[in-house]
Amino acid sequence: MTLTSKHTTTRVEFDLPEYCVRRRYQDFDWLKMKLEDSQPTHLIPPLPEKFVMKGVVDRFSEEFVETRMKALDKFLKRVADHPVLSFNPHLNAFLTAKDLNKRQGLALLTKVGESVKQVAGGYKLRARPAEFCAMGEYLDTFSQKLGTIDRIAQRILREQSEYLTELREYGAVYSSWAASEEQLQRPLEGVAGCVTTSCGALEDLSDNMSQDFLPVLREYVLYIESMKNVLRKRDQVQAEYEGRLEAAVLRKQEDRTPIPVEVEKCQDKVECFNADLKADWERWQRNKRQDFKQLLTGIADKNINYYEKCQTAWESLITVLQEKQTEDKTSETN
Repeated sequence: MTLTSKHTTTRVEFDLPEYCVRRRYQDFDWLKMKLEDSQPTHLIPPLPEKFVMKGVVDRFSEEFVETRMKALDKFLKRVADHPVLSFNPHLNAFLTAKDLNKRQGLALLTKVGESVKQVAGGYKLRARPAEFCAMGEYLDTFSQKLGTIDRIAQRILREQSEYLTELREYGAVYSSWAASEEQLQRPLEGVAGCVTTSCGALEDLSDNMSQDFLPVLREYVLYIESMKNVLRKRDQVQAEYEGRLEAAVLRKQEDRTPIPVEVEKCQDKVECFNADLKADWERWQRNKRQDFKQLLTGIADKNINYYEKCQTAWESLITVLQEKQTEDKTSETN
């Protein structure tokens, strides 16, 4: 699947003010991997799963393709809106390279930045600072809440699908019945029409849940894993610093040697990690509040719209029945 995305920028490092690029999923995966390697102290937005997305069964369906494209476009916008990631040379390459599949001219970029993978070696973290412990606890709780909501939403979606199947059959019975009941034809056709309207309203409600509600939940589940990964990297850097510092202190006590420069560099890494992580945490919280306010408002609007459509349809049936009753009384009188 290929995504066409348009990106506008005023940055001087870009040759053009606007780019329209066509990229495949593996190109986004490449960008995410390079961002993680070159910006290890920052939270990298998650990508949607490659093959399976909850709420979507057929990965070749139009619904799945559209949901995937929206998620990938959101990933790119989140990266482009980040005050640090937006300056990353790999993003520049992603937006400007004519053929990412051949990777021509991109090999040199693989060495940009410094990865902290396995940086801790044999060092063991003594204690995570309180503020980062609080982050970890919040992520665990938030993950549990989202997991519960996701499971219930999945069940509701399945039940709505089963109900929709029954409802369509229910309406069809009234339509066929109306064909053989001349005196009841209008009321029966009215019921069938109300059921058809209710089916359409329920289908719209279910589509909103599968295409808009569930993908946001899933994105934040993946976001939690990304944030936990950054926390683990931060812990590795702190563990390395504590281990090197302890060894340096012991050597200083024995032969009065000064603290090595490597220890000071490790301390700088820890401070940089802490500052970047806290800044990204605050930005993530702001975005989360905004996203979920919008999501919940959308849920309310969709449910109100669903019930209003159903109510209007069934109220119109009452009018039909009343008119039919008046006609019958008039006929009896005559």
